[in-house]
Amino acid sequence: MWLTNLVTLCLLVAATTNGDKQLSDHATSMADNSASLAFNLYHNMAKEKNLENILISPVVVASSLGLVALGGKSSTASQVKTVLSADKVKDEHLHAGLAELLTEVSNSTARNVTWKISNRLYGPSSVNFADDFVKNSKKHYNYEHSKINFRDKRSALKSINEWASKTTDGRLPEVTKDVEKTDGAMIVNAMFFKPHWNEQFHHKMVDNRGFLVSRSYTVSVPMMHRTGIYGFFEDTKNSLYVLSIPLAHKMSSMIFIMPYHVESLERLEKLMTRAQLDTWLSKLEDKAVAISLPKVSMEVSHNLQKHLGELGLTEAVDKSKADLSNMSGKKDLYLANVFHASAMEWDTEGNPMDTSIFGTDKLKNPKLFYADHPFIFLVKDNKTNSILFIGRLVRPKGDKMRDEL
Repeated sequence: MWLTNLVTLCLLVAATTNGDKQLSDHATSMADNSASLAFNLYHNMAKEKNLENILISPVVVASSLGLVALGGKSSTASQVKTVLSADKVKDEHLHAGLAELLTEVSNSTARNVTWKISNRLYGPSSVNFADDFVKNSKKHYNYEHSKINFRDKRSALKSINEWASKTTDGRLPEVTKDVEKTDGAMIVNAMFFKPHWNEQFHHKMVDNRGFLVSRSYTVSVPMMHRTGIYGFFEDTKNSLYVLSIPLAHKMSSMIFIMPYHVESLERLEKLMTRAQLDTWLSKLEDKAVAISLPKVSMEVSHNLQKHLGELGLTEAVDKSKADLSNMSGKKDLYLANVFHASAMEWDTEGNPMDTSIFGTDKLKNPKLFYADHPFIFLVKDNKTNSILFIGRLVRPKGDKMRDEL
């Protein structure tokens, strides 16, 4: 009997050490809160005029807010918790939970994706960061710290952009062309994300096609194709398709939400709440789908300072009210900029295809998912239920195509 128990115990230990470690309650609740933040922030940004592509990582935004909470005092710090729906969470649980979540989801090996995340806090050259703050922000959020002299703005911008480029292996050449407010603290997130499909696309089946940015404007993009079994739902009531493509190791999935025809995404965005996404995902069925997707490389940089202010982070971003004295020991800082910059690529690469279904009835009469016009996409983590990225592709890179006569 004791031998059986010992074997069972050994198997349990082995299962735990094999990376099947459960998230703590604090990390689970921060995953949930960051998913709510994803929709609030996306909707706020989508209202901005002349903004085309959107690309944000809610988990990284949440950890940047954690950094602000770490550096803030009194109501400046408690506002951060409100934006993160974490008013009742103790400080140490907030930081430990966010740190655990970020470590878990950015484990590229477990998830078989490429995800490089670099974070830096810049302060004016007159400010000295407190040792404790530097130590804790490194420990929880993996932040570097740097002082920057904006008297020579061109050189300061060059330095920021060169750092972002270097940390993303050159995939993100520019975070910003200009900085308006140069007298406060500046957060910069620089990321490169490349998913690895659970089943690759056909490397040789890539051709140039037209992507309709609008009814009157088309650009030429490389389009990749494959037919396989995917989670698919056609919402006939709302005239849209939902497609889920598993990434390698099936620990996360890429979800596409696309209207039937080319249109402004405003209608879809109004529909897209967190509850609605859950409803769509619950209706996915494994079906044969013939997919055509643009082979994408997109670089998008947003200054989130104003958007976070509109979501309730009013004190930290206000020079006259901010108390970020845990950062420097004095009330001499406010949050002037939050640059959130990402490069994302997806191409044909992935695990070998399951060829056993070719030539069988399983692939008969496939549904069509032809992504040649603007769509919304998410990268959803299946283990933590968090949203790693949320975005929209309105204008991929490509030359304008001549109008057909």
